[in-house]
Amino acid sequence: MVLWILQSVLAVVFLASGLAKLSQPKERLARSMKWVDDFSGRSVKYIGTSEIFGAIGVFLPWATGIARVLTPIAALGLAALMVGAMLTHARRKEYPNIAAPAVLAVLALIVAVARFGDV
Repeated sequence: MVLWILQSVLAVVFLASGLAKLSQPKERLARSMKWVDDFSGRSVKYIGTSEIFGAIGVFLPWATGIARVLTPIAALGLAALMVGAMLTHARRKEYPNIAAPAVLAVLALIVAVARFGDV
């Protein structure tokens, strides 16, 4: 049950984040996400697309029972994205902004390890 809650939280957070990155121009995102100034518009869209696919992958395969191994793989991918986010914030000296991606990375790693054990 706890893993389902974690998977649901990860799916909702990353789906919302990814949709925001895909639906808004870089200039508008830069108002609230200063880090986008360090990336091209195409890179920001790629990050958003990766978050959406990760959100789908961390939930749907396990929920349907089809290709369940994709769930922990997606969780590892989301954790890797969050490591990139932490490094970006560290490089920009935005140290308070490291906490949220760190928490999401840990949650994704918990899902990955637990679900690899269940495959």
